[in-house]
Amino acid sequence: MIQFELLRDQAVLVLSPDGPIEQADFERIAREVDPFIASHGRLAGVMICAKAFPGWDSFGALVSHLRFVRDHHRKIDRIAAVTDSELLKIMPHIAKHFVAAEVRRFPFGERVQALAWLEAAR
Repeated sequence: MIQFELLRDQAVLVLSPDGPIEQADFERIAREVDPFIASHGRLAGVMICAKAFPGWDSFGALVSHLRFVRDHHRKIDRIAAVTDSELLKIMPHIAKHFVAAEVRRFPFGERVQALAWLEAAR
């Protein structure tokens, strides 16, 4: 499951997976984020905070995740992966081939620095 918070003043979406990602997670996130993007045009950034990658609970969850990325990546300026996970450390190198946003990794303890970097995109 993904916990999330939309920091409206900063135009930043914070995602914190705390268990296997579920298909309904992206539906909940889209219900909150899509109206914001419709009225503001885009997000300055998305911060993904995860000590480790929890995986998906089903194939449907993976498809929902990919669909969410496809539908939103052009409306996001930057993505910060805040993690010490070995798997997620390589995310910026992989993501740059699939998303329009600039992607950067920060160590798990550097959430404040990651937020500052995301806000600088505004």
